[in-house]
Order: sequence, then C-alpha cells, then structure tokens
Amino acid sequence: MAQINKPDEYFNTVLYTGNGSARTITGVGFQPDWVWVKDRSSTNYHYLYDSVRGNNLNLFSNDTSAEVNVTTGQNGGGIGSQASDGFNIVSGLVNTNNVNTSGNLYASWNWLGANGTASNTDGSITSTVSANTTSGFSIVSYTGSGSAATIGHGLSTSPSMILVKNRSTAYSWIVYHKSLGATKNLYLDLTNAADTSSIQFNDTEPTSSVFSVGTSLATNKSGDNLIAYCFAEKKGFSKAFSYTGNGNADGSFVFCEFRPAFILVKNTSTAGTNWQIVDNKRLGYNGANNRLYTDDAAAESTTQTMDILSNGFKMRTTNNLVNASGSNYIGIAFAENPFVTSTGIPTTAR
Repeated sequence: MAQINKPDEYFNTVLYTGNGSARTITGVGFQPDWVWVKDRSSTNYHYLYDSVRGNNLNLFSNDTSAEVNVTTGQNGGGIGSQASDGFNIVSGLVNTNNVNTSGNLYASWNWLGANGTASNTDGSITSTVSANTTSGFSIVSYTGSGSAATIGHGLSTSPSMILVKNRSTAYSWIVYHKSLGATKNLYLDLTNAADTSSIQFNDTEPTSSVFSVGTSLATNKSGDNLIAYCFAEKKGFSKAFSYTGNGNADGSFVFCEFRPAFILVKNTSTAGTNWQIVDNKRLGYNGANNRLYTDDAAAESTTQTMDILSNGFKMRTTNNLVNASGSNYIGIAFAENPFVTSTGIPTTAR
C-alpha cells in the first residue's frame, strides 16, 4: 500500500472567527468535497455540506432532520458551496448566524473527494460517487429500493467505516465500523451503545466495490435519497481504530503510525456516551485538546481527555467517554503527518 506523505492535501482543519456576513472561508489548501462546520463558542447545530448533494444543501450530525436548503429553510444560513481553497457561507432568510455569528469561533473539517462525480453501476442500485482512491474517501449518493441491495462506493478497497444518512426523511445517522461488523451499528446523532441489527447493512460486510443495505428505512427507504460517506484505511493518512479502556489516567494508547490531525471516538459499550471530536488546531497541543460532540449542539469542552502523539494518541482520563475500564471504543483518525515518510525519514513531533 502506497503511503501518503502529505495528509493535508486530503484533509485539513481550518478555524475561523465569524463576521456576520456572507463570505468565503479560505486556507484549506484544496477544493473540499465534504465540509463540516461547528460553532465552538455557543450552542448551535453541526452543519455538513458535500459537493455531491449540491449547493446550499446541509445536514446536521446532531439531528435526524432531512437535508435543508439553508438559503430558504434556515434563518441563519449555512454552507453554500465549495470554493477553490475552501467554502462559501451563504445567508439564510435573516442572516448567517448558524455558521458565522460575528465574534464567534468556528471549526471546519474539510475532506477532498474527486472534485467531480461519476455514475457507479457496481451495485444493484446505481450510485453517484465522488471517490478519492488515493486517500480512501468517497461520497456516495443513491436512491433507496426498500429491499436488500448493494451500492458501489468507488474506492477499490473495502471501507472500514461508513456513515449513512437518509436525506429525504428524518431518520438517525447510521454508522458501520469494521470492528463491530455488519450485524451491529451506531448512530452518529445519538449517545446509544452499539445496536445489534441486520437490517441496516444486511448482515453483509462491505467489499472492495460495494457496501450492502437491508430493509432499514434509515439506509434504504424506497424512493428516498440517501448519502453515504465511506472511509478506507490508507497508510500515513487514516486509521479506523478500536481499543479497550483501562480506567486509568495513564490511559490506553492507540497506535496510528501518524500524528493525528482529527480523532473521532465513541464508547460502544455504554449508553449515554457522546461521540467525541478532537483535532490538532483547537488548541492543538497536549493538555489543551478541546472537544466537540457530533451528537450535541453544545459549545466545545476544554476538559482534556487525551494527548496527541507523533504516532497515535493516549488517554489521560478515566472518563467513560474515552477510557472506562473494560469498555470497547471505536473511531477513526486522520493524519497531520506520518511518523515516518515513505522515504524512511522520521517526522518531527511537537
């Protein structure tokens, strides 16, 4: 497997301060196909845009709502479109306060797809795909059939994690992770423990060409439009991890082979535990790695739970969100830089 030496060409976190106006956020370093924005300063929804669904259409990771055109369905606007080095914020019916309140602090997480789409006929349902096979990330749009089906993802490698959302109807986000398998799933908008269910992914593991869906209304309601974000692990760039908590402040260590730029983690054993996001920009150094939650509109928490290291991350708490003794955890991490490049040169940890 070829190693990615410059992860920030495929994923980047950009922070910005709101100014209360329609504007373009720059500094991503590429034209992002998936943009996820969260207000760090106050209680406000997570806003998610992708180029496959199209301009002005946003979803919310902390809510079951169907997608919304933020120019006509939201007072405070949202993410309008991608730009060559970032994304455009557009006004809603009143202002831009959902993602650009003057003086508020924001985090944006940005992924590169294909900067274009292709029709994919690998599955029994034809999909529209923006796939980056180098970084192992694809955005997949399809229409549900209501009966067991397969959908092409375009990655040429089996996805290790998949997020699925019904765009047309209010259902929870469904999460597949390789360590849980296709008979279990989680909900990105909920704090539930892992559910045992075969209807979400039809009790069938994804392959190098397709993932499977069953009769679940959340992943395959007949006639509804759905979107899936698929992630295949790539050396030097991404790691779909799992670990068991040790209940010790000198906590569990997760080896990634890179210094993480973004970490998403969930306790699968215990209900009432949030999905936690940590990144290398807020504030980005050990002792002050701030947290946001995919399932919660709350402002960021400044209570530390982990250290970001040159080759992975280590828990620094007994908190059950990340390190309860005996609890199982899953998640995904994306790289700031690899521990060692493909030429054998070690990178420098901060």
